[in-house]
Amino acid sequence: MTSVTVAPQWVPGSPDIEQARITDFARFVAARHRVEVSDYRSLWQWSVDDLAGFWGAIWDYFDLGERATEILADTGMPGAQWFPGTRVNYVDQVVRQARTDRPAIVSVDETGAVTELSWAEMLSRTAGFTATLRELGVGPGDRVVGYLPNIAEAVIAFLATASIGAIWSACGQDYTATAALDRLGQLDPAVLVTCDGYRFGGKEHRKLAEISALRAALPGLRATVLVSRLGDTVDGALDWDVVTAAADSVPATEQVAFDHPLWVLYSSGTTGLPKGIVHGHGGVLLEHLKALALQSDLGRDDTFFWYTSPSWMMWNYQVAGLLVGATIVCYPGSPTAPAPDALWAIAARVRATVLGTSPGYVLACAKAESVPRRDHDLSALRLVGVTGSALPASSSLWLRDNVGDHVPVSSISGGTDIVSAFAGGARTVPVWPGELSAPYLGVALAAWDGAGRSVRAAVGELVVTVPMPSMPIRFWNDPDGSRYRAAYFDTYPGVWRHGDWITVTERDSVVVHGRSDSTLNRHGIRMGSADIYQAVERLPEIVDSLVIGAEQPDGGYWMPLFVVLPHGAVLSEALRTRIAGIIRTDVSPRHVPDDIIAAPGVPRTRTGKKLEVPVKRILQGADPAQVLDPSTVDHPALLDWYAQIRH
Repeated sequence: MTSVTVAPQWVPGSPDIEQARITDFARFVAARHRVEVSDYRSLWQWSVDDLAGFWGAIWDYFDLGERATEILADTGMPGAQWFPGTRVNYVDQVVRQARTDRPAIVSVDETGAVTELSWAEMLSRTAGFTATLRELGVGPGDRVVGYLPNIAEAVIAFLATASIGAIWSACGQDYTATAALDRLGQLDPAVLVTCDGYRFGGKEHRKLAEISALRAALPGLRATVLVSRLGDTVDGALDWDVVTAAADSVPATEQVAFDHPLWVLYSSGTTGLPKGIVHGHGGVLLEHLKALALQSDLGRDDTFFWYTSPSWMMWNYQVAGLLVGATIVCYPGSPTAPAPDALWAIAARVRATVLGTSPGYVLACAKAESVPRRDHDLSALRLVGVTGSALPASSSLWLRDNVGDHVPVSSISGGTDIVSAFAGGARTVPVWPGELSAPYLGVALAAWDGAGRSVRAAVGELVVTVPMPSMPIRFWNDPDGSRYRAAYFDTYPGVWRHGDWITVTERDSVVVHGRSDSTLNRHGIRMGSADIYQAVERLPEIVDSLVIGAEQPDGGYWMPLFVVLPHGAVLSEALRTRIAGIIRTDVSPRHVPDDIIAAPGVPRTRTGKKLEVPVKRILQGADPAQVLDPSTVDHPALLDWYAQIRH
């Protein structure tokens, strides 16, 4: 890949560069550290060469208060020690941004109703729930979990939990009780915050049965708090409006260590239960300030709307808009109801300045022949963010032509693992179609080959060679750190391997080719194949199964499920319907396969592991002989069969 054949679709003008927050930060760095950082490349290079200088500058630039002198006591990965001795609380930065001239949260539903929540009310309700948690005996290190849609109450519950040093964790109500318990049940939570249901796609989804199952399976619960949106009640549950009533105007925060757990997010659960990924207060605070204020140029004049769910790290990322004084938008409905361009309609209604979505949604709008700039007033919009999978060049150009060539597209790639991005956009860097503009500041990103050599203009594994503050402090229930090390550091000891195939171009942009592992990443929501197998393989008609999520060249995502039937059996339409139904009800309606295909068998390693990644690559067009050594496969002929089943 070379840089001469691709023209940028957006180039920053002098006002963009001069007025960008990242330019102001560069001036701060130049004056403070006496270094030459005249362009993005030089600023990035300094940020990865002088980690202590860069992350200390982030702390000081955003005026986060007192900190210890030492910034990075140990640079090893895993195990880097950031800001030892520094005390902090994520919520303090939210409180600092309180204002009276703009709302903190704008809530929207499918009917078009818009409700604004002021900063004063958000913080007062946070203070009320903080007091309730303390009355229940919840303190630092205890767990509060949410089974909630993307609503303002979820944000308040998180802020209250974090303010007292308790640990937050959540998943959306599109997860079944079983899938939610696979995640939240690991934590032995003290309090469950939930909702009686939500509206999606024009239908009401009542969740009383799931709530009952959760409560029965969480014996350590001291209380259940219910947000009622559909008018239902839950016996013994505390009423949200009662527990958030407060005499205090702001929450009293507990100062905790820099690496004190803030929340637990979850891996996809490709093998076994989803891994609980624990992030710390300080690391998330610094990373999100950098990512939002500097990379996305988000600030106090912005309305930040990213279509997401509490199951996805982008929910946490959107909440961080409060850290920079922006207004955030909560929307629990469908992105395509009542029409395919529903998100653009909402963006126009709330005057969003930054809209975040997924490549799949962009492709769906293109196929529906939507023209957002014609049909909606998007005059406030100044940035479109895209993540969840790779954004193809055709979709990026569609955004330019149908949203506006004056609006840069920030395609970002990162993960739940760091609850942020490794690469994406910046207001001072051009946008090339199909590419991420640059590695993020403080991210020593590279593409490595199998021998651990850095490659350019060639496909390699995404690696990060120096630590980041938002890397996990640990995995839940991993006392010796072995699962954590195996997840990221077994391939290249001491270097983070993320599991993405990327190309770093000659102009320092990044092309993402998809996952090199077997994570299912449907509609931006990551799910492990184990969840699918557990549901499907309970059916007596199913001998074995294999599910694959394959990114397509046009930006689409093909998710076939292959099933092995008893000898002589036929995959009838009735059986297909049963398989889809059990996935919809036992796992998630968002992860119903696109196709269900009868297969002669599931290829495995000699030790019995399903070969998900090799089959994925074969389905994407790779030669089976180039994917893996047939001698390592129990039935090599199966690979040739899968090579014939290409989308």
